[in-house]
Amino acid sequence: MNLIIDEKWLKNTAWLILCASLLYITGLFPEFVEKWYALGFYPLLANCLRFCLGWLPFSVGDTAYMVFLVWLGRPCLKGFKQLKKEGFTSLFVTLFLGKALRFFLLSYILFKSIWGLNYNRLGIAWQVDIEKLPYSKEAVTALTNKLIDSANYYRKILNSRNLPQPTLPNIYTSAIASYQSAKLQFPFLQYDKPAIKGSLFTPIADYIGFTGYYNPFSGEAQLRTDIPRILVPFTTCHEIAHQLGYASESEASFVGFLAAKSSFDPYLKYSAYFEMLQYALGEQYLLYAKADNYADFNKIVQYNKSHIDTLVIRDKKMVHQFFMQHQRDISSISNNLYDQYLKMNQQLKGINSYNDVVGWIIAYESKVDSRR
Repeated sequence: MNLIIDEKWLKNTAWLILCASLLYITGLFPEFVEKWYALGFYPLLANCLRFCLGWLPFSVGDTAYMVFLVWLGRPCLKGFKQLKKEGFTSLFVTLFLGKALRFFLLSYILFKSIWGLNYNRLGIAWQVDIEKLPYSKEAVTALTNKLIDSANYYRKILNSRNLPQPTLPNIYTSAIASYQSAKLQFPFLQYDKPAIKGSLFTPIADYIGFTGYYNPFSGEAQLRTDIPRILVPFTTCHEIAHQLGYASESEASFVGFLAAKSSFDPYLKYSAYFEMLQYALGEQYLLYAKADNYADFNKIVQYNKSHIDTLVIRDKKMVHQFFMQHQRDISSISNNLYDQYLKMNQQLKGINSYNDVVGWIIAYESKVDSRR
């Protein structure tokens, strides 16, 4: 029998392990990552990808995913047939483990090189000089009240019982313009060479469970196109933040919120305040529930019901009904996988890390208030 693990295989695998190890060690030095990767190499790569692929009318990244899945299906099917025929022989196990190791190492190196090191940067906290600390239920309540007032204000400006339904290209243009406004105050939010596209996976989005995502391999921001239109503007701002190198979900939401606040479009602003209000309400109710004081909890609930505009409540019910109608059992599996992915990339709360945007806003608002 020929040697399965020959000298060439060992040498190539050793090089892959070395490269993967160096990337992992690099991630342990956030200052280095921030200076040389997040503000150096990554913007050049991301701008190049968007310049090359952004003008195309279809999602190159989604197309590549489909081709990859088809390509991967052939060896998987071949391996399954061999396993069914021969069982778990030592030869099969050795070949399988060897190929799996090489695939894992190559995927890790590629991912960390073109995107993943952004999880290890100093990020928005360093750029705006804030620190996200644990917050009290009183602080969340103060923020929630502000968000209620802002959501009510911009909902009234829209001046229609039924929300406007702008076209997706117009929404994308508005989101891009919000970053152009935001960069006047935050120069690091400069966004050039836009690449925002509808996801080709929208027809199966109910089963995967997403409203938007960033494709690091093509530099494209992907949006689910069938969700309630009011969710699209802020989701777009969120995905643009990912394109700019903010990997953490809570940071991307906070950066998207900073951009939306700088916008002159009341529809986009309402979308942002509407979205942030849902996060704040969730955190507020959770903290009051943990306090185990029903009277205080009920008081907060009644206050919110009486102060949130009826049209905002109507919009909230409409969004809730949409996702209830599109809920699929299999989406919980993909959500669990994504939860594990986030945890492996230093977002220990997993999917719940989205709610951390509340902490970022509280810290930022506290800094702004202290300067007044």
